[in-house]
Amino acid sequence: MTVLSFFRELYSLDTLDTRFTTSSSTPLKTVDGNSSKTVERDGKATPADTSPPRWRTPEFYIYLLVFLFCVPQMYWAVVQVSQRKTRRSAGHWQNLGYSKYEPLLSPGWLFGRKVDNSDGQYASFRDNIPVLAVLVIVHPLLRRAYERLFPSYTEVSNGSANPKAGVQSANQRLRYRLAFDFWSALVYIAALNGSSFLKIILILFINFKIGTTLPRNAIPTTTWVFNIVILFANELCQGYRYSAIGNILSVPAAAEWGKTLDSYGGLNPRWEVLFKITILRMISFNFDHYWALDRSRAGSPIEKKQLDPSALSERDRVAMPAPEWTFTSFRAYVAYILYPPLYLAGPIVTFNDYISQCTYQSPSISTRRTTLYGIRFLLTLFCMEFLQHTTYAVAISKVTSDWSVYTPFQLSMLAYFNLHIIWLKLMIPWRFFRLWALVDGIDPPENMIRCMSDNYSPFGFWRSWHRSFNRWTIRYIYIPMGGGPGGGQGRVRGILNMLAVFTFVAMWHDINLRLLMWGWLVTFFFVPEILATMAFPKSKWKTRPNTYRVLCGIGGVGNVLMMMAANLVGFAVGLDGLMGLVRGIIGSWQGAVFMLAACSTLFVGVQVMFEHREEEKRNGVRLKC
Repeated sequence: MTVLSFFRELYSLDTLDTRFTTSSSTPLKTVDGNSSKTVERDGKATPADTSPPRWRTPEFYIYLLVFLFCVPQMYWAVVQVSQRKTRRSAGHWQNLGYSKYEPLLSPGWLFGRKVDNSDGQYASFRDNIPVLAVLVIVHPLLRRAYERLFPSYTEVSNGSANPKAGVQSANQRLRYRLAFDFWSALVYIAALNGSSFLKIILILFINFKIGTTLPRNAIPTTTWVFNIVILFANELCQGYRYSAIGNILSVPAAAEWGKTLDSYGGLNPRWEVLFKITILRMISFNFDHYWALDRSRAGSPIEKKQLDPSALSERDRVAMPAPEWTFTSFRAYVAYILYPPLYLAGPIVTFNDYISQCTYQSPSISTRRTTLYGIRFLLTLFCMEFLQHTTYAVAISKVTSDWSVYTPFQLSMLAYFNLHIIWLKLMIPWRFFRLWALVDGIDPPENMIRCMSDNYSPFGFWRSWHRSFNRWTIRYIYIPMGGGPGGGQGRVRGILNMLAVFTFVAMWHDINLRLLMWGWLVTFFFVPEILATMAFPKSKWKTRPNTYRVLCGIGGVGNVLMMMAANLVGFAVGLDGLMGLVRGIIGSWQGAVFMLAACSTLFVGVQVMFEHREEEKRNGVRLKC
């Protein structure tokens, strides 16, 4: 294998997640751990609606020159403003406020430079990487040791010659995995959250009773009310400190005991901050049980469709109800909700999918693919370290109120790299915890499909950003409200449903006006794409494909600018900061000229994105993003 072929395999969609290279309705059939294409599929033929490759045309050679010139300049602009002193004009050096953001920098290990570890969310992950790395090794090893204590357990092989023995072995595998996940989760949560372990178990128990003891028709409404109340109460009550509860009870001894319990906060005393992911799994369990109660009357879908339970498609794993006993087992419920690799940040796996993969390991898991995924994660982690040591965009944005000291180009690049840091700081933990799950035998969905700089459509961006959460909102919010295929909704109803979805998403992230504005902005920015699609249907431009491509490129530029604005408001500088950036960029004729040049460069980038997706279709891959 050559170095080039290795990197092609390393950065292939199949290595990232087999869900991207096979239809969700296609069963995974066989595994060959020594091949780069580990899972054979009954996939569809390469789509016929693809254009001839344009990579070697004069147009794209010009685009290549633009990339070779612009990308280094973009990076260097942020490096310059991240120096202790920067040359502003010939022969003149001026301090650009380094002293203001220097206190936010930490000692680094690359190039003798400090590191911008000022983002609290990512710093909590980065500072604990050594401990988390130990867990990735110890947790699966403990499972292997646990399995050795039960010699009657035999690994399930796909397509077993003895179906009854295969089913019996699968049930054994499920029960042993659930038992280990249950006890390991209790130990993990106790170490992680200390005395707050009791609060978490109480919340889980109440939700479990809602999903399993209430009349069927009462489950959906009660589930939503309870979990939204918990979402708000966790934050407003700051995790229900025992001392505060004691003071409310007006019992001095209880308040003193409360202070003692509060002092045992574990590794993460603020358990309520990361409990939001747990709420999504709580809703998933209750609704999967709610739908299972209805479908159980029709009999087993596996028997009716004569499916191989060891090689179900992803759609079947998610949709087909888990065995009834798992819905009434508090142990199975806790094992799923608190599954250690996915507890803190996801990705999100539905209860049905979790039980299915505990019963039969997904054929998509192989040693080679997991190893390549791990290498890819390490390279991404190093990329983040490189950016944090050479660019201080996050620290600058935290302390800067006067943007006039920067040129329009520097301002735009600070905003652009700020968004890249946001993308990386979310993707790296998600990939770490997914890697841990893969090593442990569970294959969750990949949360990030595209690079942040490879998106030109709000719809596509949302589908490829926190993908498991997107799929969760579709399954548990959007479709129940009448969205999706066969929903019978019009364009206006669809937009209103998306507004409801993004309002929940914004509140789920954090209860503040800035994120609520982000959710509404994202919904509003869907409207131009919908209207443009209606005004310029692709079917009417078949005889003028290049003209249509140019029109789509212009629309893509507008989409990119709107998506950058929305995410800067929600996750970086807020609305006031965005207005300051905009005034700094276009507040002069030099800024207006720069904006025209920036839009032209974005147009080049969008055309390359179009061709990238066409290349994927030529290879038989069609992603809706």
